[in-house]
Amino acid sequence: MQKCIVKNLKQTQVLAKKFAKTLSGGTTILLSGDLGAGKTTFTQCLFKAMGVKEPVTSPTFTLLKEYKTKKYELYHFDMYRIDDENEASEFGLLDYFANENAINVVEWFEKVEGLIPKKNILIKITKLGVTEREFEFIYNE
Repeated sequence: MQKCIVKNLKQTQVLAKKFAKTLSGGTTILLSGDLGAGKTTFTQCLFKAMGVKEPVTSPTFTLLKEYKTKKYELYHFDMYRIDDENEASEFGLLDYFANENAINVVEWFEKVEGLIPKKNILIKITKLGVTEREFEFIYNE
């Protein structure tokens, strides 16, 4: 487990860039935090650091946004509007998790916890101020 505090967007970008260098295909990242904590902002910084050129937007209404880089397929899920695990399963969530060339980022993962791979990286984001955030990285094997 690692914790760090960032004071602004620039520091979030630096953190995301360092984190991106540690990732490999088949990784599932779970983002936890209140509304407005910065889950989507962190994902935007992470995907940019991984080579995504187009704007990274929230998949709140579409459940999933897909991006491709030279190295990986990047999937950004937002389970906020999902009703239950059956709906997520019908949507094909497990197929995305099975892709060994993918990096999966899941916001509001708590709604589909039973479908989440046991090996994952949980990032808890806590809002400390207007721009200040605490990031806690928990590596689950």
